[in-house]
Amino acid sequence: MRAMILAAGKGERMRPLTLTTPKPLIPVAGVPLIEYHLQALARAGITEVVINHAWLGEKIEAHLGAGERFNLQITYSRETQPLETGGGILQALKYLGDEPFIVVNGDIYTEYDFSTLLQPINGLAHLVLVDNPAHHPEGDFTLVGQQVQLPETDPALTYSGIAVLHPQLFADSEVGTFKLAPLLRQAIRQGAVSGEHFTGRWIDVGTVERLAQVEELLAVL
Repeated sequence: MRAMILAAGKGERMRPLTLTTPKPLIPVAGVPLIEYHLQALARAGITEVVINHAWLGEKIEAHLGAGERFNLQITYSRETQPLETGGGILQALKYLGDEPFIVVNGDIYTEYDFSTLLQPINGLAHLVLVDNPAHHPEGDFTLVGQQVQLPETDPALTYSGIAVLHPQLFADSEVGTFKLAPLLRQAIRQGAVSGEHFTGRWIDVGTVERLAQVEELLAVL
């Protein structure tokens, strides 16, 4: 199974850090954030990773290279204009093949075991959901058993930014800029999305304050 790390965001909320450093390379406890993902994916047995980038993407390539020091083969999907999550994944499908693949947001910190995802999925997607953080109290989706549903009366959980996606999820999509969420909602309505609830460490490193939160966490581990 291949994996894709979404790393094309400009990191507006983390300025001034991201004015000269792409968000995935911002150090957390002395290690660039994206390297935690690369190390975890390698431990899980993944050997091929695709990374999309746009803002300061040349610095990402210069730092990570072809992936040898992580025992990975890294391919880069370069975006000349912002494509959002859905558009970025669609452009990268030519590197990901015809089978389901792992996708992970580059701006999260987690101790999730990616080897859990190395199994067939039933449907178009499998989502890892987490408890709602303080900055996103309403959540995104509901989990009933192993089936992801749109929130109605049941409590919602937050999409962690970790998933397995089938390329067929994008079968009707056209090249361009679009988000992933509408495709997931459509697939959920079709009953084609499974999920799981991860209760371990997970932080959306979207602001300088949350970056400090991860630093504090790692300082005591």
